[in-house]
Amino acid sequence: MVMKMVLADPKTGKSYKIEFNAAKEKDMIGKAIGMELDAAMIGLPGYQMKITGGTDKSGFVMKGDLPGPAKRRILGATGVGFTPKINGQRRRKFIRGGEISADISQINAKIVGYGDKSIEKLLGLEPEEEPAAEDAAPAEE
Repeated sequence: MVMKMVLADPKTGKSYKIEFNAAKEKDMIGKAIGMELDAAMIGLPGYQMKITGGTDKSGFVMKGDLPGPAKRRILGATGVGFTPKINGQRRRKFIRGGEISADISQINAKIVGYGDKSIEKLLGLEPEEEPAAEDAAPAEE
């Protein structure tokens, strides 16, 4: 299973999907929700990012206030992973801890510090600008 990252840009409102190779995946293991990292590790030199959440390969969400990478069955009243339908409702749900492990399939992050070049250029999403071709056809007289 390939780990991917959804990187949100709060300035523009856009998000970018970045797929990791094995080396980048190993760099992310052990990081936790709330950590601010240098985005050069994912190919964005000069940018800073903050991990905001994620899901594991079964679809269970990560919760930042649970230590470690393990999956636990907790009694939740509000917050990540459970929205009560009536006042005072609680429910026991499976939630993944806030640390990234090999079982995580998606990491959510946002940009907190910006670099010189645009994200589209660094990720290769912006088309290359072609030089303006002058009229090469001879003028008819």
